[in-house]
Amino acid sequence: MKLWFSVAPAIVLVTLFAAQETSAPVPVEQEAHHHLLLKNDSLLVLRVTLQPGEWSQYHIHSVDDVAVFIGKSSATQQLPGQPESAPMEQIPGNISLRTLREGPLTHRVHNLGPGIFDVLDVELLQRPEHPSAGAAGPVAGENPSARVYKWKIAAGGTTPMHTHDRPYLIVAATGFNLKMTAPDGQSSTHEIKPGDFHWVTTKVTHTLANAGTGEGQIVEIELK
Repeated sequence: MKLWFSVAPAIVLVTLFAAQETSAPVPVEQEAHHHLLLKNDSLLVLRVTLQPGEWSQYHIHSVDDVAVFIGKSSATQQLPGQPESAPMEQIPGNISLRTLREGPLTHRVHNLGPGIFDVLDVELLQRPEHPSAGAAGPVAGENPSARVYKWKIAAGGTTPMHTHDRPYLIVAATGFNLKMTAPDGQSSTHEIKPGDFHWVTTKVTHTLANAGTGEGQIVEIELK
């Protein structure tokens, strides 16, 4: 593994509720709480952070996406002109997949707390006409653009050997010491933090092992 991106959650100022209510929706990557970490031809990776009680601005999702929850909080969403949704509890390792069927989605998010709303949002820029058929492992969720695999790895545990034929994003939902081993036995170990990620474009066969002392969680988002 070459390089992991690690970005601490940004501390953001609370904007006035009235300003949020009247301001025009913006593209998701321009919303103040969505911090762009990676952009290429295939995807955008944004770290979304909201303090307890804070609202995002109305923003527009124009493509399918996958959200990986890093923090523990309760949050609602609201569509323009609609009432606020019921709260949803989220914990590290939860995933949410969105499929856009009838055009872009505009909404805003309200963090009810008590923790920081902390999410890695992966916007999938290409929906294939002919998706790949193979899966690297048990599928935790999918939409027309990607398959998602979740690995909960106990201390000292190892996943089955699996192969990624398609480009994928590997995300640390929790922090731990991750050991990655190839079929020939070559391995590398990385101390990863919640929200760290790595974009891989070559075919990879590996196992993931937990070289730490507590449970670790990894999410792999593989393009179709």
